[in-house]
Amino acid sequence: MENREIFSAISTIPPVFVRLDGRAFHSLTAMLGLRKPFDEFFNKAMVAACTSLVAGSGLSPEFAFTFSDEISLYLTKLPFNGRVEKIDSVTASYAASALSMTLGCVAPLAFDARIVQATPEFALEYLASRQNEAWRNHINAYCQQALISEGMNGREAAHRLRGMPAKEMHDMMHERGVNLAATPAWQRRGVLVHRELCRKEGFNPVTEEEVVVERSTVVENRELPLFSSPEGQAFLKGLIADSR
Repeated sequence: MENREIFSAISTIPPVFVRLDGRAFHSLTAMLGLRKPFDEFFNKAMVAACTSLVAGSGLSPEFAFTFSDEISLYLTKLPFNGRVEKIDSVTASYAASALSMTLGCVAPLAFDARIVQATPEFALEYLASRQNEAWRNHINAYCQQALISEGMNGREAAHRLRGMPAKEMHDMMHERGVNLAATPAWQRRGVLVHRELCRKEGFNPVTEEEVVVERSTVVENRELPLFSSPEGQAFLKGLIADSR
């Protein structure tokens, strides 16, 4: 029978980012009664989903960067022979399942997925741009919630903020007693989940000697530097270099 699957043969080469975005998560926020503008329980659930993707999915991403309802995975080795549809569908479905289990959802949730072709050099630019988006999302979330708490509905608040420069939004919150530069780092800069080598003491029963062994463990970094700064660029270069 003639193969009628379309696009199934499209493949890519590493390295790539797989970016996941929550679909209609505003309804999830209402269903779970999450706090606004940011809910730490939800953020920790997203980080747990990232940890599961990095450590247990079989997809073997080098690391995951997350903010709000977005996850970016960096892969230097591709499963499924690099088949785009397969990578996207499995990654999105695994992330949705992992997050559902952590949140205890009784209604389905979904992510969409896309592949962004990369190079180690472009990875620095990509991560800096996504962290900049985290900052913009952070500012907008605080300002919108402030206006809603003062009597506007969501549509009116969005209209009021549309096109407003970031400095004006920052000043707007400062007038209301909130210093956006002093909010938790995970809200402003996102969270990174990555593998890290650690040294552990052990005992060799054959030689009956104390030994030091290296083990790979998955860690989360909630105090990230600004990726566009010299410190942040050095941090990312080390991370990318370790994943080659």
